[in-house]
Amino acid sequence: MINRIGMQLYTLRDLCKTPADIAKTLKAVKEIGYPAVQVSGIGPIEPAELKKITDDLGLVIAASHTSYNELKNELPKFIETHKIWECSHSAIGMLPQESRGNAEGYVKFAKECSEIGEKLSAEGITLSYHNHAVEFQKFDGKIGLEWIYSNSDPKFFQAELDTYWIQYGGGDVEFWCRKMKGRLPHLHLKDYGIIDNKPTFMEVGEGNLNWPKIIEAAKDAGTKWYLVEQDICPGDPLESAKISYDNLKKMLS
Repeated sequence: MINRIGMQLYTLRDLCKTPADIAKTLKAVKEIGYPAVQVSGIGPIEPAELKKITDDLGLVIAASHTSYNELKNELPKFIETHKIWECSHSAIGMLPQESRGNAEGYVKFAKECSEIGEKLSAEGITLSYHNHAVEFQKFDGKIGLEWIYSNSDPKFFQAELDTYWIQYGGGDVEFWCRKMKGRLPHLHLKDYGIIDNKPTFMEVGEGNLNWPKIIEAAKDAGTKWYLVEQDICPGDPLESAKISYDNLKKMLS
């Protein structure tokens, strides 16, 4: 399972502003031991140039993040880029503002994403949704995440659950991994801790989440990639990336 750990590049966004930055940072990611990355939050770079950098380093582009608007307005370009990257998975990184606030907005979003996901599936690309905490607000007795997944087609719209944000939203990470069995190809791993009585992003294994239970549930759910992400790091994000990798390597061994 160790060869299924990926680095979410949003964590390293401040080190990935130019093509030269990206090349240097990806080299450091590979040296830590990561075999794969998820493209998100990096500066402008031609898709072919990024692909050459990753190929030269022996890194796989396991996934990307995209926006709902990009999929709605630039789908042909999106598909072309992912074919260049040989990347067969992408997740919508955030719920659009217009979809929040009521059950109807969530249902509309879910159905439209299923339609987009069907188009992507025909091109060999799987579409997922990455949650934050906003989806844990209840409408008519069900949280937003339930509205999304009960009104979308599992064949064409899957889950990229985020461990920190499920906990932050008051959810149970193990429960959600099991609930998404067969629909959870990728899992975002970030730890949840408390410092000075405030919820804090922490390196995997350094906070309070029950990782043995989460990983067991993810394995049972069929998760293929374990993607490390830390929205805010206390110091050098590469140091945080290494701590998470080293801890996760032990957990998955």
